[in-house]
Amino acid sequence: MRVFYLTMAIIGTVIPWIFFGSYIAANGVNIIGFVRDLFDNDASSGSTADVLIATVVFWVWSFFDARQTNVTKWWFVLPTGICVGLSLALPLYLYLRESARA
Repeated sequence: MRVFYLTMAIIGTVIPWIFFGSYIAANGVNIIGFVRDLFDNDASSGSTADVLIATVVFWVWSFFDARQTNVTKWWFVLPTGICVGLSLALPLYLYLRESARA
């Protein structure tokens, strides 16, 4: 499972950054514009809200789970969730969790 989680973490980094890179190439580095565009219409607003809520729930769950399962590098999921998203943070945490269990 560790190989699967690590592979998904890599894929979960590359695919979003393909889109982020395209956005930055077209619009420059504009954080306010980027956030505004995440909520451009009802469809994107719903998807963005869904992912943000899921990310917060994941952070809270993983914090407590890490304490129970002795995942020492739990805090890695915080910047990865911010800089890439749940597509990296979740499989990375699961990889760290499996590594702690091994």
